[in-house]
Order: sequence, then C-alpha cells, then structure tokens
Amino acid sequence: MERRVFLQTMAALWGIPFERIAHWEQPLSPPADDADEEDFWGWVRGEFPLHPSLINLNNGGVSPHPRSVWEALFRLELSANEAPAYTMWRIQDQKEPIRQRLAAIAGVDPEEVAIVRNSTEALETVIFGLSLRTGDEVILAESDYPSMIAAWKQREARDGVRLRWVRLPLPSDEEEKLVLPYLQAITPRTRVIHLTHLVNWTGQIVPVKPIIAEARKRGIFTLVDAAHSYAHIPVDFHEMGCDAAGVSLHKWLCAPFGTGLLYIKKERIAEIWPLFAAPSERKKEDIRKFEHLGTRSIPTEQAIAPAIDFHHRIGLARKTARLQKLRSYWLSQAIQLPKIRSLTPEKLAAGLATIQVEGWEPQKLADHLLEKYRIFVAAIDWMGIKGIRVTPHLYTTEQELDRLLEALRQV
Repeated sequence: MERRVFLQTMAALWGIPFERIAHWEQPLSPPADDADEEDFWGWVRGEFPLHPSLINLNNGGVSPHPRSVWEALFRLELSANEAPAYTMWRIQDQKEPIRQRLAAIAGVDPEEVAIVRNSTEALETVIFGLSLRTGDEVILAESDYPSMIAAWKQREARDGVRLRWVRLPLPSDEEEKLVLPYLQAITPRTRVIHLTHLVNWTGQIVPVKPIIAEARKRGIFTLVDAAHSYAHIPVDFHEMGCDAAGVSLHKWLCAPFGTGLLYIKKERIAEIWPLFAAPSERKKEDIRKFEHLGTRSIPTEQAIAPAIDFHHRIGLARKTARLQKLRSYWLSQAIQLPKIRSLTPEKLAAGLATIQVEGWEPQKLADHLLEKYRIFVAAIDWMGIKGIRVTPHLYTTEQELDRLLEALRQV
C-alpha cells in the first residue's frame, strides 16, 4: 500500500482530518551516527504520533508505538483480514525469529522464552504453575504490583501457601538496606521469593542479584517482575540468576499493546504447569507449552519485530542514559521547590520518578495538572506511597518538562 493511501485510511479510521498527519507522509531519515545529540532525539520524537494538546508524562503505564510499529501492525491486520485462517496461521505465524531476538535482549537462550500478552500473564503462569503445598512460604514485598499480590493471595486462600511480607525502605540508594529485608525473611519453609526489579510506584531499582544468589544456595525458586526494567535498563536474566521472569513488551520496548515475554530457566520449565492446558504433543520441557492460548492476534505478535528494530536503532545504553537524563532534569529542579519531596532515589533509578507535594492528595493533584495544564501524570497511592509519578519517554523534550515545572511552581 502506498504511504499516502495508508495515512488517508488511518485518518479516516481515527476520524481526524488528513492534514493533521500529512507530515508523516515523508518519513524522517535517522541522523548520521556522528549527528548532534538533539538532532538524533528530534528524529526519535518525529517517529511517535504525539497528542495535539496533551503532554503525556505517564508513559510508564503503556508506551505509544513508534511509526514503524503501528504501520506494520496496520499492514499485518489488513492482510490478515483478507483471509484470516490462511494468512494468520500459514503465512504470518512466524514466532521463532522474534523469540530469538527477544531472548538476545534478555541475555538468555531462545528455548527459555515464551511470547505472551503481558507481564501479568507471564508471572501468573509461574505463580499458579508452581507445585506448592500447604505451609510452603513465599516472600514478597508490599510494594510489588497489585496483580501479582492478588495472585499470591489467591494461592494463599486456595492452597494454604503462607505469605511473608517485607517492607522496603523506599527510597534508598543503599543496596544492603534493600537486600536485607528479603534475607531476614527467609526460613526453612521458604520455597519462593518474588522480586520486583524496578518498582513501578517510584522507579526504585532493587538489587535483586545478591538476593537471588542467596536463594539459589538454599534451593529457593526466584521469580522476577521485570515489567519496567526490560529494554529500559540493562537486563540479563542469566547473569541475574533468576529462575523465571515476566516482561511487558508494550512498555519500554514500545511493542504493540498486549505483548509480553515469559522467561523460565531451561531446567525449571518441566516443573511448571502452563496456565492454559497445552496439547499433548507439547513436551513438559518445551517453553512453547506456555503459548497455547487459542486464537490470538498474530499481527500483534509479528509487529514486535519492528519494535526490536527501533530499540536497536537507538541502543540500550543511549536509551537508558536519555531516560535518566530527563528524570534528573525535572526532578532536580522540582525538589528545590517548597513542599515537594522526592520518593525516588538519586542513583538506583532510571526514567520513572515520583514526588510528594504537601497539601495535595495524589489524585486531586493529577486531575488538577490535567485539567488546568493538560499534563498527564499518574496518581500513586499504595501502601503508604503517595504522590504523582512522572514518566517521560524518549520523545519528551526539556521544554515539555519545563511546562511541568512551571505548573508545579504555580501549584
């Protein structure tokens, strides 16, 4: 399909004037490798479909797709709809190259990676797939993601598993203080330690490696929630040493909505039951047994490939540095304002940051920033963590963050 026809079709589907997206007709070329840094980020910004009147600083929830991803997704959907059973299952369903590339980013074997829909599905596959008995203990933190906590509480109610809670000293740049609560919670009955690598509420990076090393010595299974760390900061599950991990690809990889990754160490695959029963030909030790879902969106899965391309075009080191730079830019100025306190550490953090503003309930402040200034942030109120979370993306400019800072000054 010609680009102009494609864009006209997209405009019609979105119900917006074609003129609003006509500038996308001629794609911007990536700058040369020696280009000015701001020229490079200008190119990146041009790859995203920006909202015309909103500053989106809640990219931590779900990321927009760059142009190459949503174009591929549209083409694949259009092609699939011409003859779905034939096109999707005989032509498009080519998971193996994507599996290999996702595994490479995670530093693992492709035979340890299943393509799923999000980190919740990935992690709950393991939570409900592990064989645990009444009285077996699971260590987890109060600051873990609510869906994971709900899943473990269901196992507690259904199977008599005992949950041992730790409270992390958030925020903290002292690794020992973050590791110690987990180690102190271990007992002879501990069977699983559930770890969040990058805490979604505040952006705190938890040093999981020493916890996993101690767990391995004691034969304890380790499960890592890497929803916010994969493709955001360096992640190598083999080097980390965990037994399993879950990832949402629609966050920092910028893949299509509803795409995720499940990692399970090869020697642990056989002992974990799939969340959805797999056909008998799926051997117990085959990672693909976790992908049996029934009819699923093959175009959505295949559009992960251009997201990987985009990720590599930028480079992880450059990406991490950019997100840290943007976080430092606005946060270092915000905390100079009266009545503002950071809930995010200075060093053990990446792109996410949360602040507490005295005299404001989180949701009321988030609503105020949206209604008066057209700035969209996330309201955080969980287990004593109360504030607004600001999540810039690669396309965010310092000028947009200046508008946030001006709004905070007025607040």
